[in-house]
Amino acid sequence: MTKYLVLLRFTEQGIKGIKDSASRAHAFKEEAERSGVTVEGQYWTVGAYDGALILSSDDESKVLKTLTGLASKGNVHTETLRAFDEREFSAFSKG
Repeated sequence: MTKYLVLLRFTEQGIKGIKDSASRAHAFKEEAERSGVTVEGQYWTVGAYDGALILSSDDESKVLKTLTGLASKGNVHTETLRAFDEREFSAFSKG
């Protein structure tokens, strides 16, 4: 499974509806899992980003489609990073 770290920033719309953020996150998790994407973690953060997701899937296009759907709702902007565990990183970092 390929993993992704997704950093989130609320839009103005997202901030106005912040009281609904937890229910939107729950709905996102259900939608993602129906699309073949596992939500391994959802976190709200303090600092430069307002939240983070850890996603995994066997198909990158499923992740991208899921994140496009999330962004189209207008509550968050996303920044997506491909994540590697120690085994994956070691496999290609050994020169």
